[in-house]
Amino acid sequence: MSLLRKKFAAGAAFLALGGFLAACDTDDDAADDMEIVEEGEDVVTAASITDDADEVVASLSTEGNWITAIIADVTVDEDITVAGTFYDGGDEAEAEYRKLALYAQDEDRNVTDEYTLTVPMMTVESPNFRIQNGTVDGDVYVDAEGFELEEATITGNLTFASEDIESSATMNGTVEGEVSVDE
Repeated sequence: MSLLRKKFAAGAAFLALGGFLAACDTDDDAADDMEIVEEGEDVVTAASITDDADEVVASLSTEGNWITAIIADVTVDEDITVAGTFYDGGDEAEAEYRKLALYAQDEDRNVTDEYTLTVPMMTVESPNFRIQNGTVDGDVYVDAEGFELEEATITGNLTFASEDIESSATMNGTVEGEVSVDE
């Protein structure tokens, strides 16, 4: 591929990603959602938009991204650990924040589709982790403060590592299994 075609392809991908992240943003400053790093001819962002199970696992790991958005139903056969400290928009000057977006939106931020992440167990070790819209089909164990369930469903059990962690959670979603504290 010629250099010009590579730059054009990278630019087109960047514009498409920017539009999606703007649609996923809950703030008015959609441009703040992307941290862009130039590495030679490649453009890298601090977000992961995928329908690949391995990419979902990697994106939620310590070396992952501040936002993981799935664009179709995804099944992960192994347990997932959401680990590491991340910041809103990938900017360390911002608040600690991490998000799993299980939905698509239009340019007016209306949810147009919701997706299911099927996983045996998701362990949350990242502070201020939000699961927004869609469904986590499996169990969730929370061992970090500030967990948020926002208009999402957990089909399995939701277990908090302590009462302090449970009291720091925001629950604006549905848990079909049992909610408990593991103390």
